[in-house]
Amino acid sequence: MGFEAKTLERVYIFSTLGAPDEPREFTLTILNEAFVSHRVSYQDAPNICSLKLHRELASQGDDPPKTHFDITDAELDEYRAAHSPATARKLYSTKSASQP
Repeated sequence: MGFEAKTLERVYIFSTLGAPDEPREFTLTILNEAFVSHRVSYQDAPNICSLKLHRELASQGDDPPKTHFDITDAELDEYRAAHSPATARKLYSTKSASQP
């Protein structure tokens, strides 16, 4: 995996092994505007792209017809909502003192 910083977007590159053990390269892009406007962090971007690629491979099989995918604003919003501090607090909240 790696990335390329371009003028308008960041391109993330992933390699997978297809059948029979043939490497296949996928590219996923996030517009630079999403980083500048703080809708996504540079640290979260590879995970967002990985999740999208996993969804595409799961829905289309290990050999999808496309090798390039754009991350949409809706996908960024979905990721942010799922990984917000409020969501994390709900997942890891402590038991109240009245509970055994």
